[in-house]
Amino acid sequence: MKRTALILLMILGLATWSFAGKISGGITEGGKPLAKGVKVDVTCGSTTRSAETDAYGAFSVVVPEEGKCTLKVTYQGQAPTFEVTSYEGTVQYDLIMEKQADGKYTLKRK
Repeated sequence: MKRTALILLMILGLATWSFAGKISGGITEGGKPLAKGVKVDVTCGSTTRSAETDAYGAFSVVVPEEGKCTLKVTYQGQAPTFEVTSYEGTVQYDLIMEKQADGKYTLKRK
């Protein structure tokens, strides 16, 4: 009985993973990639997944559900957000970090 329950649990775990989406991309500021280690959070519903940029400003986050999500970048004491959509496969968002006249950062898609 325990063996059957364990196998069923593993199958359900793999089935959940197969419905997960992956959001990846790169973030630049002034034509240069953001520094390594900048925190990127993706919130879908009540679930938040985090990643950090690599040396090329790239990030990759696996999210457990499909639909509209919010991507937040914590950068120089600010946390601008950008609406993204998660699908069953991989979706690419290459973003530009822009500093506005008032000193606040915003994100826009390339």
